[in-house]
Amino acid sequence: MSHKLKIVGWVAIGAVAGALTTVQLQAVARGTLAPLPLEELQQLAAVFGMVKSDYVEPVDEKKLISEAISGMVASLDPHSQYFDKKSFKDFREGTSGRFVGVGIEITMEDGLVKVVSPIEDSPAFRAGLKTGDLITKIDDTMVKGLSINDAVKLMRGEPRTKVLLTIFRKDENRSFPVTITREEIKTQSVKTKMIEPGYAWVRVSQFQERTIEDFARKVEEIYKADPKLKGLVLDLRNDPGGLLDAAVALSAAFLPEGATVVSTNGQLEDSKFVYKAVPQHYLRRGGADPIKHLTEATRGALRTVPLVVLVNEGSASASEIVAGALQDHKRATLLGSQTFGKGSVQTVRPLGPDTGLKLTTARYYTPSGNSIQAKGIVPDVMVDETLEGNLFAALRTREADLQKHLGNGKDPSTEVQPMTDARRAEEQQREEAREQARKRLEEESKKNPGQRLVPEFGSDKDFQLQQAMNQLRGRPVVVSKTLTVRTEEKKEN
Repeated sequence: MSHKLKIVGWVAIGAVAGALTTVQLQAVARGTLAPLPLEELQQLAAVFGMVKSDYVEPVDEKKLISEAISGMVASLDPHSQYFDKKSFKDFREGTSGRFVGVGIEITMEDGLVKVVSPIEDSPAFRAGLKTGDLITKIDDTMVKGLSINDAVKLMRGEPRTKVLLTIFRKDENRSFPVTITREEIKTQSVKTKMIEPGYAWVRVSQFQERTIEDFARKVEEIYKADPKLKGLVLDLRNDPGGLLDAAVALSAAFLPEGATVVSTNGQLEDSKFVYKAVPQHYLRRGGADPIKHLTEATRGALRTVPLVVLVNEGSASASEIVAGALQDHKRATLLGSQTFGKGSVQTVRPLGPDTGLKLTTARYYTPSGNSIQAKGIVPDVMVDETLEGNLFAALRTREADLQKHLGNGKDPSTEVQPMTDARRAEEQQREEAREQARKRLEEESKKNPGQRLVPEFGSDKDFQLQQAMNQLRGRPVVVSKTLTVRTEEKKEN
């Protein structure tokens, strides 16, 4: 076969989050197939037959095959994955930013679901739900004892179906029922806030299909409210990534036209590509360019306004692409802690209408040619998350902590390490630090039940945001005395 099959690729956004970044790739069908390992395939067939005929009870043939595929793909690296029907649906919802539900951002408090905020113009918003409302019952199910995922499943469903929520509103000291009709929800991944006259905060929590449209609309509102903006904070903390075209578009909003944003490189010829700050590299489906539709004054201001980018261990993949591009072009000052280190590209190939395969096909590189795979991006200014330090940072997992993680293809220090005595001691030290952080988290949770242990991003208690403001104002920044650049031990020769 010599014809080309056009596919849509997805760049993974980090193991913890599980949402992904997209990149258009071309898969060239091989002119000749590589020889198949017939003996091993015969063994696989023999095992399948034995399990089917000899196992203690009848087995589901489709489940056996599905699990075999899952195991084969999972053995490659932490980000390759086989999607069954349910996980493929969840994946597509995560990247589209659309799902069917009531339209609220939630957290847990005292075992109940707490409304962080209703999504604008959602059924919950129109029904009058407010920030701080507690959901005590979903239809006939008491929320107490449910996990947050279980609660989400109960509130989601088919379009135009109804769900009955029982709400407790603290400030009114009353409970009341609310019947809400589910509908498709378009999540908002961009939040903005004027910190004070002349200074704005823009948070991107994930890169989805509508992210750049939301960003352009909200930034235009900022500049209309304050045309003489003196500084901007772009907050990418705990942003696990998302669609690559959205990351390229966001970078393009701040960079000169034509500037290199990111490059990819893998075995497939069409995985070797340089993405630049031009519309044809981020408009996957054509249509209007949200960046070009900004007013000329706003476009010019975005490329010149003093900019600080906040990052941390939870900033992964697409958010690292943006941070790396702005850092390499010296367009922004990066502030916070070393990022996750997710620098590999995954391609999603449909295996049918309901299943798919996500396979690692390339690595990506910052404009200066650096791979951040298993290393992450080091901020220009290291700043702790609170004045007391990084209270629970030891509990956070980074790419280098994942089993079977890829190296970056250039630096031997990022390859999977042999278990030497020195590495065992390092791992033991990290585990002890994690255990201390766990104990501290438990103690703090008992002292302040239901309270946030780390200030909310964008709040007046957000220490890193305060330091970003100091950076923009030219005032002293409280630099971390404990954060260090994390590197991997070199392989022994």
